Amino acid sequence: MKKYVAEFIGTLVLTLFGCGSAAISGGIDGKLGILGIAMAFGLSIVAMAYVIGDVSGCHINPAVSLGVFLNGGMSGKDFGGYVIAQFLGGITGAGLLALIISCCGKNYADTGLGQNGFGSASYVGINMGGAVLVEIILTFVFVFAVLGVTAKVKNQAVAGIVIGLVLAFVHILGIPLTGTSVNPARSFGPALLMGGQALAQVWVFIVAPLAGGALAAVVYKALVKEEKKD
Repeated sequence: MKKYVAEFIGTLVLTLFGCGSAAISGGIDGKLGILGIAMAFGLSIVAMAYVIGDVSGCHINPAVSLGVFLNGGMSGKDFGGYVIAQFLGGITGAGLLALIISCCGKNYADTGLGQNGFGSASYVGINMGGAVLVEIILTFVFVFAVLGVTAKVKNQAVAGIVIGLVLAFVHILGIPLTGTSVNPARSFGPALLMGGQALAQVWVFIVAPLAGGALAAVVYKALVKEEKKD
């Protein structure tokens, strides 16, 4: 149970601080801009990795958990528990963000909650097919890096920093395109509260990251693990 609580808290923090940095600062054209928002997501991972990493591994992302599961790093029972905890954390984080925004005398429907989107909801107007492709690629890169850096015990001291930087790295490209999901739980929470277009489109940001995470696990097994055996 401690692992699931840790995943809940970690995903809550990621959603609150990552999505919050976008919603409260005014998005891409706001004070933080793309780099600032990307770093907020990345630093959230760094902070949580060094707090809950020893408890749950600090997945705080169903796509990462899927990659770890397919790579043989966790049981099916734990995978299910992690995903439930992560989605609950994402919803709670989005709820806290909405509450904070309302305390500023604003309506979160106007500021947004850092939700993802395509078409008219994308900064550059990327279409649905492009959004699916982008999210698969970005999630593949992120999960592939997670699997690689956590494979060796000697990397333990720096793993959180590397993973956080990679998350920031994929956000820099992805934010203008889709808002960057690479995390179904982080996407579902804001979309659930926003409703409308965000909720109608959220399936892309659940399916595509999971596909990217699965692809990363398959490639990692075929490429890296086989290379180590040789």
